[in-house]
Amino acid sequence: MAVAVTTKTAWKLQEIMAHSSNVSSVVLGKGSGRMLATGGDDCRVNIWSVSKPNCIMSLTGHTTPIESLQVNPNEKLIVAGSRSGSIRVWDLEAAKVLRTLPGHKANICSLHFHPFGSFVASGSLDTNIKLWDVRRKGCIFTFKGHTEAVRCLRFSPDGKWVASAADDHTVKLWDLTAGKLMFEFTGHTGPVNVVEFHPNEYLLASGSSDRTVRFWDLEKFQVVSCIEEEATPVRCVLFNPDGCCLYSGFQDSLRVYGWEPERCFDVVLVNWGKVADLSISNNQLIGVSFAQSTVSSFVVDLSRVPKSDSVPHGLIRDDQPLVPPTPTGSSLRRIYDRPSTSCSKPQRVKHNSESERHSPSSEDDRDEKESKAEIQNQEDYKEIFQPKNAICRTPPRNEPFPAPPEDEPGAAKEAVKPSQAADVQTSLPKQELPDPVQRPPIASSASLTRTEPSVIPAARNEPIGLKASDFLPAVKNQSQTELVDEEAMSQIRKGHETMCVVLTSRHKNLDAVRANSLDSAVAINDLSVVVDLLNIVNQKPSLWKLDLCTIVLPQIEKLLQSKYESYVQTGCTSLKLILQRFLPLITDMLAAPPSVGVDISREERLHKCKLCYKQLKNISNVVKNKSGLSGRHGSAFRELLLLMAVLD
Repeated sequence: MAVAVTTKTAWKLQEIMAHSSNVSSVVLGKGSGRMLATGGDDCRVNIWSVSKPNCIMSLTGHTTPIESLQVNPNEKLIVAGSRSGSIRVWDLEAAKVLRTLPGHKANICSLHFHPFGSFVASGSLDTNIKLWDVRRKGCIFTFKGHTEAVRCLRFSPDGKWVASAADDHTVKLWDLTAGKLMFEFTGHTGPVNVVEFHPNEYLLASGSSDRTVRFWDLEKFQVVSCIEEEATPVRCVLFNPDGCCLYSGFQDSLRVYGWEPERCFDVVLVNWGKVADLSISNNQLIGVSFAQSTVSSFVVDLSRVPKSDSVPHGLIRDDQPLVPPTPTGSSLRRIYDRPSTSCSKPQRVKHNSESERHSPSSEDDRDEKESKAEIQNQEDYKEIFQPKNAICRTPPRNEPFPAPPEDEPGAAKEAVKPSQAADVQTSLPKQELPDPVQRPPIASSASLTRTEPSVIPAARNEPIGLKASDFLPAVKNQSQTELVDEEAMSQIRKGHETMCVVLTSRHKNLDAVRANSLDSAVAINDLSVVVDLLNIVNQKPSLWKLDLCTIVLPQIEKLLQSKYESYVQTGCTSLKLILQRFLPLITDMLAAPPSVGVDISREERLHKCKLCYKQLKNISNVVKNKSGLSGRHGSAFRELLLLMAVLD
């Protein structure tokens, strides 16, 4: 009699070397859940089929790193936004650039296709939201209202609204017909990373760095519920296709939520790290994450994940009765009115002729010459984007991914993190690599070699410069597996006195600062002390004075050039506060005409302003050099560069 094999609920599908440099953006096609697009610092957009190791197509044309990607509902168009603010739309079937949309003045942080029209919405670090007509190659409208970078955009299922989430802690709902703001949802206490419409009801979900998921009623414009028990920022959310629950991606886990009342149906451990996007296909949830130049894909079997009528995890209080969830199909709210001819199946923009597909203007001709679609795998390209059977879609055989058997006891029970992967598949587009030695062989069984980061991360498992083996006696006999306690303790004690001296010196420095002033902290010439003090001052912006700026700015310049991530973060936060509070005062003082008579206080203020201006000019050079970095640090420096633009 055959024994039933227990399969995994979540597993790692594959890891690929997606670009020759760092990956900066990834997105899954929502139509099939099988199409993957990646953007990198190499200014390329690479197209993949999930679970296949080879790149299908590589799109070029951008001259700065790719910051945001989006695939249209029927997976025939892809739009990419770059660090310079330019946007390009490619036709995947024709393998050519369709439109170039200039207009934003800074990084493109978010993009989204209209559900059934030929429109694209874009959000930028310049705080603006633009609505584009892909057919006419023009900006239809610009929405202004956010005060910081717009991180996520979503069109409503009926195509009448667009929701935006931004770093200013707000979610805004815009009316496309009236071209104005409908409502601003406040309540988050940190940057809002993601927003998502319910597929049927007038309900909106938002996830934030404040570690909460909030649900908003779009009829009454009020909060429905808020889930606040999470330990890590919310990175992405996705409603189940029937709207029965919300899937939320966190660091190394997937959580399944209900909202009336707020409850957690299940928590699935998936070691995907910082998950970037989610998609659902064949009752399987596909998640993708990226680290450096690699992209990893993971699968969760939703048939084994409770979505309702289950015991909630920690969100229902004992003194409150459990309200049964609303059965699927019955709605407490209004249902979206979708166009009967378009919404059931998203329609692609129809082109009557080749000239209409691509306008014959000289600018477009130049874009077409500069932008290329390099087909890396002709067989996969024809199979996916030019199938003989027009009904067939990406990929032609869209079957569930087979679940691997559960690991034996003692082995790892969940998917492996990208940094711990053993099997790494690589298939980069044909292009020159900075160092051919760094490119691992295809399907290599060796771990992926990673270079030391130029910035030491704030969160790490081991201290920098220290190895546990240095504090333990060497094992002469390789077969010896246990160390004598006395030998280990004797070795550890050797460094104890040195550590005590370091900590005592640090304590004396802090006592000296407490007894005197910030001047003494600077005189100590210990950046760790300065960081400790700035972290306190940053929490109370009212403590900032012009005198403090003159003392701290030279130290901030050192922090921004530090190799420690925590130092850089503190320096960026302090500089941002200074620029927001004092830069207008400094520029106004320097531009003002000389005063009549003697005004000692004004002269002192003018002297401090001149000193701060000189220091800020020096710092601006550092910010410019760092603004080319990728990831969170690059975004922070580019935001500072925008604030410092008035200095030029």
